[in-house]
Amino acid sequence: MDIADIYLLIVFSVPIYVLLIWTYFYPEESMLFGRRWMFKEEPEISEGAIRYTKISSIVALVVLTIILLITIF
Repeated sequence: MDIADIYLLIVFSVPIYVLLIWTYFYPEESMLFGRRWMFKEEPEISEGAIRYTKISSIVALVVLTIILLITIF
């Protein structure tokens, strides 16, 4: 793998990292992103769904990091 491939891989993975970090810190907003128009009032999201969203974003961050490290090295 040459340096250009590694550069492109890192550049395209940065938005994914930003999205996953945003999902971890603001799970309610990320769950309702693009769906707010469906509700007249602010929907109440359960704690279980928030916890699941946070855990899944952490797992995705770890898996993405492992895949990137394996690909680069």
